[in-house]
Amino acid sequence: MSATLHAVARALPLPAGAGLARTLVERNLRAFRHGWLVLVSGFFEPVFYLFSLGVGLGTLIGDIETSNGQLVEYAVFVAPALMASSAMNGAVYDATFNIFFKLKYAKLYDSVLATPLGPRDVALGEISWALLRGLFYSVAFLVVAAVSGLVTSWWAILAVPASSLIGFAFAAVGMAATTFMRTWQDFDYVQLAILPMFLFSTTFYPLSTYPESWQWVVEVTPLYHGIELVRGLMLAEIGTELVVHVGYLAVMGLVGTVYAAVRVERLLLT
Repeated sequence: MSATLHAVARALPLPAGAGLARTLVERNLRAFRHGWLVLVSGFFEPVFYLFSLGVGLGTLIGDIETSNGQLVEYAVFVAPALMASSAMNGAVYDATFNIFFKLKYAKLYDSVLATPLGPRDVALGEISWALLRGLFYSVAFLVVAAVSGLVTSWWAILAVPASSLIGFAFAAVGMAATTFMRTWQDFDYVQLAILPMFLFSTTFYPLSTYPESWQWVVEVTPLYHGIELVRGLMLAEIGTELVVHVGYLAVMGLVGTVYAAVRVERLLLT
């Protein structure tokens, strides 16, 4: 078991010189050995949405036209969006609720700083763990979608690294936001941000169904870029717009990581 945990932790694509952060990822892996049910439970929500709305409601809606003019079954249209949302949810909830508890109540990071790890290692380690959790949900969801016959192209394999990028972006921003939270009530703001994005970022309907005056609002949301990236790959709609989506999410993740590291260092050393 120890060798497996080391292998998973070492497999994470952390920056050079961030080896110490891997020890925090391994610590989280060990902690979840006895709480695996909590980890797995987060996978079921998007699956329920897929079969209740995508498959169930899809029988009434029929085919739907994508932004590139391709006609696909409604369930095939919805599946990539739910995969991207799964990556977002897994990363955000781990980077907010869990980190807040460790920071404010368990005082875990006070103990961590007694080791060779520093505040920046804490930020990198926790963001990497949240990314890993989001990736787990995405891979499991892709397997379910493939078994259900909702994967129509081999390009869908690239949806896995795309989901990793989504998890990285939301985990970084989520951790940065958590450093400003004072009480559990502040997490209402997380829900206020996540739920509208989930419902309106072309998750269930194409962008063309929204009024033109509102389309730009949808287009600036990060989940929209994540959904369109995964949908483009899973439906084999490959174009230059995918580069824009990748760039948006990459910049969001990098900025969030740097800011989260600065905030964690300020909180733990002052």
